[in-house]
Amino acid sequence: MNTGNSVKLKTIVEEHKLEIIHASRDFENARVYTSDVNRPGLQLTGFYDYFDPQRVQIIGKVENTYLESLTSDQRRESFENLMSRKISALVICHGVDPLPECMEMAEKYDINLFKTDLDTSEFLAQLIGTLRLHLAPRETWHGVLVEVHGEGVLLIGESGIGKSETALELVKRGHRLIADDAVEIKRTSRTTLVGEAPEMIRYYMELRGIGLIDIRHLYGVGAVKPSVRIDMVVNLELWDEEKSYDRLGIETEYIEILGVKVPYMTIPVRPGRNLAVILEVAAMNNRQKKMGYNAALELTMRHDKAINENDF
Repeated sequence: MNTGNSVKLKTIVEEHKLEIIHASRDFENARVYTSDVNRPGLQLTGFYDYFDPQRVQIIGKVENTYLESLTSDQRRESFENLMSRKISALVICHGVDPLPECMEMAEKYDINLFKTDLDTSEFLAQLIGTLRLHLAPRETWHGVLVEVHGEGVLLIGESGIGKSETALELVKRGHRLIADDAVEIKRTSRTTLVGEAPEMIRYYMELRGIGLIDIRHLYGVGAVKPSVRIDMVVNLELWDEEKSYDRLGIETEYIEILGVKVPYMTIPVRPGRNLAVILEVAAMNNRQKKMGYNAALELTMRHDKAINENDF
């Protein structure tokens, strides 16, 4: 899957502790653009009608056993056909040393060649997971992301409404800050959104009248977290006397982010309201709903039952 994002090949090599057999001249800047990978079994036999050279190529025991059955000239031809297409990288699994013809063609066409001690299936699963995380569709939202009772809560609203101050109070109450001001949101699966802060401003918070503060240094590492799944979105807005706010919460509203529907609520702000406590309750209530319990529906059912009993 090509999302338009990319990740440095060097990052993948470091994260998976791959042994470098041959690094291309542009290895430091080489990038991977797709989370799809390929085992080039058919390609080694000469079939290239459908082939994407941008994919990381992986050779396991099956491919290696086939190659060992060929003559040296046939192997050289197979690897030349593969590497002349300028593949992004070739990884050999099971700790198998590359065949001489493989090394020869990697050097001739300056192709990145690595090996790993992992078996093919395990490495495939790990690599695809890593690539999907790095290349996931993403967008940046203006807001504050906190973890409250294990729930990832994204606070949005107009500038100056009190998002950072509310997050600070939550941190003081034992919850954790993920991002302030800018939240990078990634869709890591069909139903999952993960939020984090841009590296430059990670764990920093801006408070008007005070300036920038470092939450990790002020409150310790237990007060921050690198990323969290986004479980709900809360919009903070100034209390509008003309507006009717939801008082029961029977129906759950949703907002769509990157094609994923996330529970959404609007909380009106006015002097005297303890937003930190309200958000704690909102987070716990959201968790209860995910576990199948809705207090508003329970009360409605009791009410309807009482009316039906009185009818008789």
